[in-house]
Amino acid sequence: MATDLKKTNAPVNTITYNKNVIEEKTGNVYEAITIIAKRANQINSEIKKELIDKLDEFATYNDSLEEVFENKEQIEVSKFYEKLPKPHALAVQEWLEDRIYYRDTNKD
Repeated sequence: MATDLKKTNAPVNTITYNKNVIEEKTGNVYEAITIIAKRANQINSEIKKELIDKLDEFATYNDSLEEVFENKEQIEVSKFYEKLPKPHALAVQEWLEDRIYYRDTNKD
């Protein structure tokens, strides 16, 4: 389940959520937070891989340690990713919008 980072409406700043809304789907706030945390880890891995791939596109390899190049493309890509909502905010937004699939393996 890929996350479209440009089309998200997840908050960039920390906000307070209603506990009842978070736990509504599972009936248990801890279970809901565990599901959200697992999704946040997945999102973080996706973002990290995507960032590394994009930075590699603009990488310049040089054997000389004395020269450090300032790659403007890499800086712009990094700035874009720094401004994104954090993975946990993206995961909570997905949870609230019913976009996270989960199942209780104890019930199956």
